Amino acid sequence: MIAARAGHNVRLWSRSAEVVSSINEQRVNSRYLNTISIPAGVVATGDLRDALHEATTVLLATPSHAARETLTAMSPLLDDAAIVVSVAKGIEIESGKRISEIAKEVTGTAHAFVTLSGPSFAKEVAEGHPTAIVAASKDNAAARTVQSDFSFENLRIYTNADVVGTEVGGSVKNVMAIAAGMTAGLGYGSNSVAALITRGLAEITRLARREGAQMETLMGLAGLGDLVLTCTGNLSRNRFVGEELGKGRTLDDIVAGLTEVAEGIKTARAVKKLADRAGLEMPITNEVNAVLYDGKSVREAVVELMSRPLREESPR
Repeated sequence: MIAARAGHNVRLWSRSAEVVSSINEQRVNSRYLNTISIPAGVVATGDLRDALHEATTVLLATPSHAARETLTAMSPLLDDAAIVVSVAKGIEIESGKRISEIAKEVTGTAHAFVTLSGPSFAKEVAEGHPTAIVAASKDNAAARTVQSDFSFENLRIYTNADVVGTEVGGSVKNVMAIAAGMTAGLGYGSNSVAALITRGLAEITRLARREGAQMETLMGLAGLGDLVLTCTGNLSRNRFVGEELGKGRTLDDIVAGLTEVAEGIKTARAVKKLADRAGLEMPITNEVNAVLYDGKSVREAVVELMSRPLREESPR
């Protein structure tokens, strides 16, 4: 929508014939943000080849667990000069790879890769709320192209070269948002959530720095900014999952009622695997996993976090 408002011609691919028809005929997406009119510059299609034909910028907005499959289907259809831009915020469970690593593995190095991340609820962006995010790429020219193409009116995009930090920050914050939601769901207030966010940032920093991220990124929009939004915002799907768990609902019941993916559910497993492999201490991640997959009660998990051995404060 932002790209079309900025004057670009946009082709939107969807697997759903219902979504394609709804966008082209009613100018709304019947499944998501169905109260917001989609600009005429957006044309939907169910044909991936048609969507990618001569596209100069290709925005990958699938859930992270579908990224490999989608990139594999896209790869032979990409224009030689196409820039691949990912807004997926997750880590592949089986391999522990970030989206940029999957893209390199599937499409090779012929296409510049940019990850677009930061504190941005889609509904608020579409409604025109001032929003700032980051375009991260090792290819500075590609990052600046994305910055220029998508910065429009309410949306301001900064650039950086730290793909690792941007991807790790955008992924792990969803796990922390589930934990923040669990805390709120138990009835605890702002003190508890603030402590959770702060220690969550320490965990994100620990893992990201281990993977080669820059500290400035983790203190910026793609790190702290996105973490605060996802842990506190009422539109956060991951926080919602945590809140409902804290109120006593089962994960299966919560997921059945979601119309969009809460990335943190799967990402929690991937992050734990990465941390265990690296020998990193990530207690919040461990407790979220225990609640999601081991049947541990939310109250027991929060109590265990608060009763950990006393120590000096340190992000490492």
